[in-house]
Amino acid sequence: MTISNTPSARTAGTATAYWTVGPEQGELRTEDLPAPGPGEALVRSLYSGISKGTEMVVHHARVPDCVADAMAAPHQEGSFPGPVKFGYLSVGVVEAGPAEWQGKTVFCLHPHQDRYIVPVTSLTKVPDGVPARRAVLTGTVETAVNALWEAGPRLGDRVAVIGAGLVGGMVAKLLAGFPLERLQLIDIDPAKRAFADTLGVEFSHPDDAADDCDIVIHCSASQAGLERALKLVGDEGEIIEMSWYADRSISLPLGEDFHARRLSIRASQVGVVARARRHRRTTADRLNLAVSLLRDPVFEAFLTGTSRFEELPGVVQRLSDGTLDALCHVIEYPHTTETTR
Repeated sequence: MTISNTPSARTAGTATAYWTVGPEQGELRTEDLPAPGPGEALVRSLYSGISKGTEMVVHHARVPDCVADAMAAPHQEGSFPGPVKFGYLSVGVVEAGPAEWQGKTVFCLHPHQDRYIVPVTSLTKVPDGVPARRAVLTGTVETAVNALWEAGPRLGDRVAVIGAGLVGGMVAKLLAGFPLERLQLIDIDPAKRAFADTLGVEFSHPDDAADDCDIVIHCSASQAGLERALKLVGDEGEIIEMSWYADRSISLPLGEDFHARRLSIRASQVGVVARARRHRRTTADRLNLAVSLLRDPVFEAFLTGTSRFEELPGVVQRLSDGTLDALCHVIEYPHTTETTR
């Protein structure tokens, strides 16, 4: 869909965005961009990140109808299954808007788009010392922060994280700074050991993982992984379930020792601030904390490739069919210049 490229006095020209237009079909579309109003900013994108788990669910048109509204991204357009403009890991520079925001590098929970207008309340300033490219991870760090607020690890706890993907690795990286007795990052892929080593976390295959855990955080999005979590958690321990299964049905052996050992499974979802912090932290507080943590250069290990914006439809398809492997694949926009402002 192409709309006129002639800007009017009430527009800021045009923008190009990525849309999912059908199951396993995506394309770039051009649209008119309105001029920013009071309290709004015009952002020129530098980078965006592909959140592979959720975005692949959208790409395959597998968002269940019953949660379609709840799963909508903050600045999404269209609706599931499509056409829909979806995504939430965007970093750019404010080109117009309130004076105190102009020229600032910002993170925004916005779909893949080269220029966009949003309220400044939707923006998180990227602090000094955080490269713009790395800042695309802000939304994933926020997810991990929320999970740790949910889990509430204590001094000397024994903790396992199952699934060494983007989210699992992020959770393990943050947990590595806690005074735990034991922390293991667990995955069936032995090649993930090098990734765990980079994060400074002990790696284990599921068959070799230590049991009697106080907390198990499950991030593998697999039935086998959740079943293993039930075996690794200790009596009266808790499993924090971070996986989203979309429209898949999962079976669990709850007829074995689940009741006898008084185990708990609790969901963590980033849509709202964890209850333990909800009365004292806002989503803006959570995002500011997340982006500040990205000063640590070890987070570069999560950025596993870069492609140009015009290549995005093909990149999404390659992630979908498995010909491209990635934790967070970065999309680079035209005229990108690195900044840490």
